[in-house]
Amino acid sequence: MGMPIYRFCPSLKMINFFGTTEAHLNELFTSWGEKPYRVHQVFNWVYNYRVRDFDAMTNLSKALRSKLKETFHFGLPRVVETSPSYDGSVKYLLQLDDGARVEAVWMPAGPRKTLCISTQAGCRMACSFCQTATLGLQRNLSTAEILGQYLAVLDDQEEGITNIVVMGMGEPLDNYGPVVDALRLMVSPQALRLSTRRVTLSTSGLVDKIDRLAGEGLHVNLAISLNATDNTVRDRIMPINRKYPIETLLDSLKNFPLKANRRLTFEYVLLEGINDTDSDALRLARLLRGLACKVNLIPFNAFGTSVYRPPGEDRILAFQNILISRNYSVFIRKNRGSDILGACGQLAAQTTASPLQYFN
Repeated sequence: MGMPIYRFCPSLKMINFFGTTEAHLNELFTSWGEKPYRVHQVFNWVYNYRVRDFDAMTNLSKALRSKLKETFHFGLPRVVETSPSYDGSVKYLLQLDDGARVEAVWMPAGPRKTLCISTQAGCRMACSFCQTATLGLQRNLSTAEILGQYLAVLDDQEEGITNIVVMGMGEPLDNYGPVVDALRLMVSPQALRLSTRRVTLSTSGLVDKIDRLAGEGLHVNLAISLNATDNTVRDRIMPINRKYPIETLLDSLKNFPLKANRRLTFEYVLLEGINDTDSDALRLARLLRGLACKVNLIPFNAFGTSVYRPPGEDRILAFQNILISRNYSVFIRKNRGSDILGACGQLAAQTTASPLQYFN
C-alpha cells in the first residue's frame, strides 16, 4: 500500500503539519504540480527557522501558501505542568487535543541535554516493575504528538535539546508506523537534523517489529530492556517474553544492522532478590557473548504500589564487576528526576481520553 496523498480539499479536516513526513509532503506537492525543492523550502522554514505561519514563508508563491493554509495547521501538545528536580531535570506533563496526557523528561548533564519522550498514553506491555504499566494502554500517539513533545519542550527550554531517547510512556514498537515517521523527521537533514547517534529507541523486545525496523535504514541507536537472564523470571516480570523468549530476541538482535563503531544497549533493571545475583551476572555475560553491545544497569526506581526494591550498592557493584571482568562495557545508570517521579519506569501521567486501543 502506497503512502497517502493529502489532496487539497477545504471540507476535509486540516492536517497537523508536524505529523507530515518529507515523503508525504513531496507526494502532496507532486499532486499540486509543485517542484520537489519546495518541500525543502517549507521544511527549512518550519524546522530551521521555527516559523509556524505559512504567510511568512516569502519564497513560496501566494497560491502555494494559500493551499498550505487550507490543508495544514501547526499543533503542539500543551504543557500543563512542569516539575523541576534537584538534579536539574524537568518533568513535563503534556496534554493532547483529546485530553489524554503524557509525560516527557528533560535531563541536562553538562553539554548533553537529553529529552525522554513518550509514544503511547499508557502501555499494554504490563511489565511488573514499571509504573506506566499500571495505566494500561489508553491509545497510541500520532507522529505529530510524538514529535510535538520535542518541539513543545524546545520552546520552553532555553538550553536546548541535544539528544532524544524514545523511552518514556509506552512501547515504541507497539506504535510502529507513527514512531518510525517521527524518527525519520528527527534525523532528516531537512527537518530536525539530529545525528542518528543522538537518537535512541528502547524496546521491551517485540521481535517482529525489531526485524522490521532493521530494514528501515534509520540507523538510530537501539536499546533493549532485558532485565532477566532466564525465561522463567522474564516471563514473570515482562509478559512479552512469553511470546518472544530471550533466545528468540537475541537471535533477532544478532542480525540487526549496526553502523561502524555502534553498539546495541542492553538495559537491565536490578530488582533485589529477583535478578541481581552473581549467577544472573554470569548468565548475562554468556547470553550477550558475540554481540556488539554495552550494558546499562538501572537500580530499580521505587514507586508507591510496587513490591520491588533496588539492591544495595555493594550488590550493584558486584554485578557490574562480574560483567566488566568478562570484558563488557557496563554503566550504572544514574537516577535522574527520581524525586519528581521522572526516572526510568516512574512515568504515569493521568490520562483522560477514552480507553481506545490502536494496534499497528
